[in-house]
Amino acid sequence: MSMTTQSISPLWETMPLQKTAPAAEKPAAGSLFADIFKSAIENVREAEDDVAKKEYLLSTGQLDNPAEMNMATYKAETAISLLTQLRERALNAYSELSRINL
Repeated sequence: MSMTTQSISPLWETMPLQKTAPAAEKPAAGSLFADIFKSAIENVREAEDDVAKKEYLLSTGQLDNPAEMNMATYKAETAISLLTQLRERALNAYSELSRINL
């Protein structure tokens, strides 16, 4: 019975916050915000794809460790939760900004 473990990558490695643009290229205003959302959406897609693959492997008897399915499901749920929280925070920030009187 061989067990393989998958390391947990830190959030700052999966999110584009730590990527620095070359000195010649300055990112457009608001692109960091868009990159964060694109990264979160891509993370959800990858996690859901992984769950689908694990479900197939489990249902066909090719998955030796059923706990991998549970971990993939939890990862997908966490990715969706993060995306939902990002969306809610963005909407709350927009709502607050729209209430400011100029």
